[in-house]
Amino acid sequence: MTFPFFILALGLLLEIAVLARVMLRPHREPASRIAWVAVVLALPMVGVVAYIFFGEVNIGRRRVERLRAIERRTPQPDPSSPADLANMRADIPDRCAHLFNVGRSISGFDPIAGNSARLMDDSNSAVASIIADIDAAKEHVHVLFYIWLPDGNGCRVADALIRAAGRGVTCRAMIDNLGSRSMLKSPQWEAMKSGGVKLGVALGIKNWILQAPFRRFDLRNHRKIVVIDNAITYCGSQNCADPEFRVKAKFAPWVDALIRFEGPIAQQNQRLFAIDWMAATGEDIDALLRQPLRASKPGFVAQVIGTGPTVRFSAMPEVFESLIFAARKELTISTPYYVPDESLQSALCSSAYRGVKTTLILPARNDSWIVGGASRSYYADLLDAGVILYEYLGGLLHTKSLTLDGEITLIGSANMDRRSLDLNYENNILFRDEAMTIAMRERQQQYIAKSNLVTQDMVKAWPMHRRLWNNTLATLGPIL
Repeated sequence: MTFPFFILALGLLLEIAVLARVMLRPHREPASRIAWVAVVLALPMVGVVAYIFFGEVNIGRRRVERLRAIERRTPQPDPSSPADLANMRADIPDRCAHLFNVGRSISGFDPIAGNSARLMDDSNSAVASIIADIDAAKEHVHVLFYIWLPDGNGCRVADALIRAAGRGVTCRAMIDNLGSRSMLKSPQWEAMKSGGVKLGVALGIKNWILQAPFRRFDLRNHRKIVVIDNAITYCGSQNCADPEFRVKAKFAPWVDALIRFEGPIAQQNQRLFAIDWMAATGEDIDALLRQPLRASKPGFVAQVIGTGPTVRFSAMPEVFESLIFAARKELTISTPYYVPDESLQSALCSSAYRGVKTTLILPARNDSWIVGGASRSYYADLLDAGVILYEYLGGLLHTKSLTLDGEITLIGSANMDRRSLDLNYENNILFRDEAMTIAMRERQQQYIAKSNLVTQDMVKAWPMHRRLWNNTLATLGPIL
């Protein structure tokens, strides 16, 4: 056997092995299988290498085992008194109960009453509120951000943590290795370390080329969590950075929504943080989770929903689709990245077809040209179904929000794209409260006021090459 023939035979065997893996891997949509088969056959070696790096949703066997062990031992807190239990007992109408059942089946958290909340005015006021709460903290401060930049707001939060640690408050700060790589290399990171802040890095990357066959390096912790004294938590789309977002300044400002919650819901977010922290650092902080739940006064019902590649397959799509199918009068959604799977796209179209006022707000200019093009491939079907579609003009609309029939809101980190649906760790809060849902709906209306209405005539007027490009990107969506 000649050497060239040996190489050719080896390449063919490798290609067959990869194609077999594509067809046999569980939980893969037919569209995803077809896309990968097409790439591997059309670009044999390139396709094989691409599949090795990006084809598997795998964070590593040892990491999964460690995470599972932590989840099994981590306690769920109990109410501290009968009065607290009475205030936290969730009174949920039958028409909404199934929505919280979906969330419970994913994260194990019961819907819990006794909460209050306030929607932050904008990104800078949100950071100012976080800093004020850090400065008032008495026991501990926990923060986790996918993107934490060493800019104005990023440094102010770092300084607040250093101040808190200096007066004896236990501060833990965690970042994603990829999303916050500039902070990881910055003087502020070292200053926090020397100032007594405990630091952690989620999903660390040592050598992404050598790790590729065993762990996919682009599976990221996309969460944004702040928990203070087990009583206050923040949830929304906002990372720890200036709205000018100077690493991508031409798309600025980043337009986010963040909600400050008080009540027992904070301890559900605390558990998400604690599991991530213990998996990344090895420090045991179970004692914090054994503190009793407290609800000093009645308040609305809320539930934390945490998803990711080690949670059951299709968890995040199930949340979105359950909410969409529950709509009876009005459904309004904002998301910066819309690259849905087939069932999510069908759910949105179905909502409009059955007479629900269904509104989708997307950014006019996307920081990812791939996502921007793929998103627009779905416009024609959405408009044909009667979905009201807007493109936001006031910067990059980064808010991930869903409001439903004037009483239900979902807020958090999850986008309606393949990364959030299948790959990234996300955190969201689902709550039922008319006043807060009205506030979120008013914020969505502010986005609409700064948007262009997309019409069927506009989409039909797109030239053939643009439609071809958008559809090609959407076809490759399961890969990209």
